[in-house]
Amino acid sequence: MPPADTELAMLRDLGRRNRVRLKTQILLRWIAVAGQTAAALVAATVYGLVFPSGLVAITIGAAVLANLLAAFLLPATRRLSEGEAAAMLVFDVAQLSVLLWLTGGLDNPFALLMLAPVTISATMLRLPGVLLVSGLALVSVTVLWLWSRPVLSPQMVALSLPELLRFGFWLALAIGILFIALYVRRVTLEMQAMGDALAATQLALAREQKLTDLGGVVAAAAHELGTPLATITLTASELVDDLADRPDAAEDAALIRAQAIRCRDILRSMGRAGKEDTHLRQAPLEAVVREAAEPHLARGRDVVFAVGAEPGSGAEAELQPLIHRRPEIVHGLRNLIQNAVDFSRGRVEIDLSWTPEAVMVTIEDDGPGFPPGLIGRIGDPFMRSRRRPGYEGMGLGLFIAKTLLERSGARLSFANGGDRLRASGDAAGGAIVMIVWPRETIEATDAGTAPNPHFLP
Repeated sequence: MPPADTELAMLRDLGRRNRVRLKTQILLRWIAVAGQTAAALVAATVYGLVFPSGLVAITIGAAVLANLLAAFLLPATRRLSEGEAAAMLVFDVAQLSVLLWLTGGLDNPFALLMLAPVTISATMLRLPGVLLVSGLALVSVTVLWLWSRPVLSPQMVALSLPELLRFGFWLALAIGILFIALYVRRVTLEMQAMGDALAATQLALAREQKLTDLGGVVAAAAHELGTPLATITLTASELVDDLADRPDAAEDAALIRAQAIRCRDILRSMGRAGKEDTHLRQAPLEAVVREAAEPHLARGRDVVFAVGAEPGSGAEAELQPLIHRRPEIVHGLRNLIQNAVDFSRGRVEIDLSWTPEAVMVTIEDDGPGFPPGLIGRIGDPFMRSRRRPGYEGMGLGLFIAKTLLERSGARLSFANGGDRLRASGDAAGGAIVMIVWPRETIEATDAGTAPNPHFLP
């Protein structure tokens, strides 16, 4: 696994295991304790309801004791592990279940609060933890439906709902527990996947940007070291002349001069390359696309380029557009070309075209194409969008490419070739990716070297 991928995996694993601070859980439990205490006091003093207040106080006191122990034994900044978070939520479900059992079971409208720990577990825990908390909650509401201690009115009459209404309340809670566990879990997983994929996108772009900026550092170093090296060379030449009567010393001086000249030549060549890398902020469309495709041209596939203006664009559009050479554009195109080469049988065709309003790049391969049922989801992170025996892909590369190119102002569309013919006359059949930029977004003008407003690093 490359270093960037290892770093991403570590960050993702750490984020999923330690996401909630102990202080947050303690605060939420204090709020629950305050609410439970207030409800018990109001029920007993204002409405005169009769229930085992001593046992209720002990049950609430158990939550207070658990909070105090957690607050004193563990640091407030501690982030809960998977097991610790699950244990705290199991305790909350058990404590609430006992409290409800003492105060009427499902006749108590506060039974609705059983959904709270289920919702929290679906956002914090992995699937086993979610199943544990949800299963315990489901068992608890079932027991409370079948058996509980009634609450008595001031006239010592049991306050209870009609049986049909109690059954409906149990059914609503059971369905709510299952639905919330599944729905919130699904949304949480999608948010995690999107966050992981965006982090991977930023890592990929940062790596590409570092390669671009490295040339500037080399050019600056060559410029700054040029004068000292020239001084060393001149001084060494004078020493060679002055030490003509001392052959050994003159030989050393000549060696210093030769090595200084060699360093000057190396830095000059590196500086030339660095200046080209740094100052080449714009280039013809074909040059940028070929740069993106270059790592995949020698992989045993026939990569063919077709370049030309769209028919009917007019004489003023015949000239190939000069576009911004940005790292996100190069990296996004490179990922799409890599995907095409990976799945092609032997040929990839890259069609570059333009009109007075737009610049288009179409990448086609002769492979199996995208699964028809998944075309609408292509670009979602961690989705296996194209399958091939022996090839492991999670859709992350396509997501990175799509995100980077869309931030550069492009619109992407994905399709299969079917029976359509390519420009070369060959049957398409494989996957087609079309990238379209408005010309004012990507075309470099005299004042067009400013940073791309569509890209937010």
